[in-house]
Amino acid sequence: MKKLTKALAVLSMFGGAMFGTQALAEPFKIGICYDLSKAYTFATPQVSQAAMDLAKLINMKGGIGGEPVEVIVRDHGNEPQRGIECYSKLSREGVFVFDTLSTPVSLAILPRAMEDGRILMQSLVGRGDAVDGTVFDWVYPIGPTYWGQAANDVAYIKQLNDGDLSDVKVGFVYFDYPFGQEPIEILETLSEKEGFELELYPVPLPGSDQAGVWSKVRRDKPDHVIVWMLGGAHVVASKEMKRNRIPMDKYISVNWLNEVDIANIGKEAAKGIKRGTNVVGGQDIALYQEIMAELYDKGEGSGPIEKTQDVFYNTGLAMYSIMFEAARKAAEAEGLPITPTSYKAGLESLEGYDANGLMAPITVTAEDHGGGGKTRIEMWDGETWVPQTDWISEYTDVVWGVVKESSAKYEQ
Repeated sequence: MKKLTKALAVLSMFGGAMFGTQALAEPFKIGICYDLSKAYTFATPQVSQAAMDLAKLINMKGGIGGEPVEVIVRDHGNEPQRGIECYSKLSREGVFVFDTLSTPVSLAILPRAMEDGRILMQSLVGRGDAVDGTVFDWVYPIGPTYWGQAANDVAYIKQLNDGDLSDVKVGFVYFDYPFGQEPIEILETLSEKEGFELELYPVPLPGSDQAGVWSKVRRDKPDHVIVWMLGGAHVVASKEMKRNRIPMDKYISVNWLNEVDIANIGKEAAKGIKRGTNVVGGQDIALYQEIMAELYDKGEGSGPIEKTQDVFYNTGLAMYSIMFEAARKAAEAEGLPITPTSYKAGLESLEGYDANGLMAPITVTAEDHGGGGKTRIEMWDGETWVPQTDWISEYTDVVWGVVKESSAKYEQ
């Protein structure tokens, strides 16, 4: 008993040094239910490593309001039932903020989170109409939805064509399942509005056979090709484009195109390829450099340093900077402990937040849970990504028209 008392005293002393009077405070927890073993392993290791690094950095600085933070990472294998099990188990452990980085899992958890009054973050995944906070009051797809990304891609193409799309043909190459199909309604609506011709090219999973698609693209001769695919499918596409003598600068990818893809395509061969993004790439970022100095230079990083040299790591830093900033605002406004209600208010008080230049600025409100949906188009020049636009959010009237029409059909 004396030894135990002494140990607890030591623990209290060290805890007090780190977290002030909240020495043994219950940490603010985020449940990271990710696919770490199957379909999304091209991105989830980098994103989850960023989350863990950011949590470590925050705790080194005393936590949030003197309270430690914790990210709990679990694998759902992109299986909805396993995602539900992860959500349920962590909920019982006091977690009320979740992220899944998977559209199928997010769709499965959403009605439960809505009923339970827990926060479901779904940046870059999930149903696009969840930006409507008047309907999806506990769901926050902060950042660009796939609808908003596609609309911004069309705005960029319009810019390239001097503001007139009436004689332009746009191809849409996409994985033929919900992720890839998500932007079709917006593209069809904008095609009717702007007068451009839209050609659809579905790609069967897993994307290894694209020969027929790109042969058809060659015959149809679209002026630009918007692409909604992932990982190695970009490499397959680049080979088929070369075989069909289709210029790489026609290719405009969804945000899921990273440094590994460029290396596999070949830095020179990839010249001209474009992507939409809501984060700044590279390592010349204040938060990244602080994490290197405070963690990796001291051997305290959460994983291989190579995983940090990737735009998906920066994506993770952006996503979790938002989550922790909302927690900070909640603690500041309503004190500890942070609750689902105070955290929700913290999210909805974010205004012009860009994590010190890491990402497109976001402003979240009770009505708009997406934060504004800004992206920019970047082009690979053989050595680096060069911005082709400012941060833009275009056709918001069209996007929100589709959002409202879709969200009105949601029945909990």
